[in-house]
Amino acid sequence: MSWILILALAAIVFFNRYVFLEPNVPLKIPGIINKALKYSAPCLLTAICGPIILMDHGVVRSFPLNPYFVAAIFSIIISLVIRNIVSAVLLSLAIFYGITYFLQ
Repeated sequence: MSWILILALAAIVFFNRYVFLEPNVPLKIPGIINKALKYSAPCLLTAICGPIILMDHGVVRSFPLNPYFVAAIFSIIISLVIRNIVSAVLLSLAIFYGITYFLQ
């Protein structure tokens, strides 16, 4: 029974992606929705990373010694300066591990 649900979900996801990726499908998105979709990735990333940075097992992390918060600030600054995704991610990870090593 679960394989039927998995196949149904896979078909739904495929057709949702297919409509947006296939150039022959005449789909016109209004301009305001197109502008709003540009901000969906940063909003989703913030929703995922926010609780990881600010919480630890349901308790708010202390801010002066929070390596996640300090590394997030450095990551924002690095990504604004470098503007290269791979380099920014690698340098941000190195800074995060360095901060966690020195703070613990």
